[in-house]
Amino acid sequence: MKPIDFIIIAAIIIIIGLAVIYIVRAKKSGQKCVGCPYSKTCGKSSNNCTCNNINNYLEKK
Repeated sequence: MKPIDFIIIAAIIIIIGLAVIYIVRAKKSGQKCVGCPYSKTCGKSSNNCTCNNINNYLEKK
């Protein structure tokens, strides 16, 4: 393999590693749906993060 192959493989590994670290930190902070911008508003007892929860939150503001 050429040196550029090692650089590309290292870059991919770093990107995947950073994504995993982000997900683990988000889960430890209590987020249910990591990709959802309103994930912290869903409450810790709910099993899912739905639009109904988001709409209810926005109506209360």
